[in-house]
Amino acid sequence: MITALLVAIWAGICAIDDIGTQMLRRPLLIAPIVGLIMGDLEAGLYIGATLEVMWMGVGNVGAYSAPDIISGTCIGTALGIASGGTEVAVALAVPTSLLAQQLLILYRSGIVALNPIAERMAETGDFKKIFRINFIPMAIAFLIRAVPTFIAIYFGATVIDTIVAALPANIMGGLNVAGKIIPAVGIGLLMLMMIKKADLWVFLIAGFALAVYLNLSVLAITLISLPLAFLYDLASQSKAVSNSMDDEEGELDL
Repeated sequence: MITALLVAIWAGICAIDDIGTQMLRRPLLIAPIVGLIMGDLEAGLYIGATLEVMWMGVGNVGAYSAPDIISGTCIGTALGIASGGTEVAVALAVPTSLLAQQLLILYRSGIVALNPIAERMAETGDFKKIFRINFIPMAIAFLIRAVPTFIAIYFGATVIDTIVAALPANIMGGLNVAGKIIPAVGIGLLMLMMIKKADLWVFLIAGFALAVYLNLSVLAITLISLPLAFLYDLASQSKAVSNSMDDEEGELDL
């Protein structure tokens, strides 16, 4: 019970950070603390790295509410450590994050009701009340992560053990394959966000060739790519300056 309570409190703290500085919301930071609480820091680090790669490209864009990676990481890591490892953690983290996503949508829709209350407080000039009203969404955000996490960990560990033991070997093999495929999808989403120009894909292909066909390490590829990136940046700046000068000359001719 103490372990479940501590993990739930950690999930609630990360939830408050999620509506603030957003410094703790990533699996790479969440899972190791869960592993430390569960008594297996090494497994927490490994699961956190796997989930980080899997969810690297996931984020809220506009009105879209992304799957809740905080609940998914906390519950998946805790039950994964208690019940079998990374495959179980990934298998539990994905559906858990999708279920918690619905709670987040209700939460974000519900706290809109606080806006007119804050406006009336602003009209009175009592800014201390406006500051204190922020504790309401913070408390709700804490509870919608902490309570499900506590329930899932406290009541779910033995159930998960039974389910995992009853699963056929081919299903566990499928989960293992999914755990390797989903990180590739996360990296793909990240590349789509970062590589906006078509000509930048040339560098991706070059890096792939260096890694696969020449068996170079990441450090070696990074050192090779640094001067190339510097030259590309200089060429881009020179081109921009040249275009600007051509535009100015055209305006003078007119």
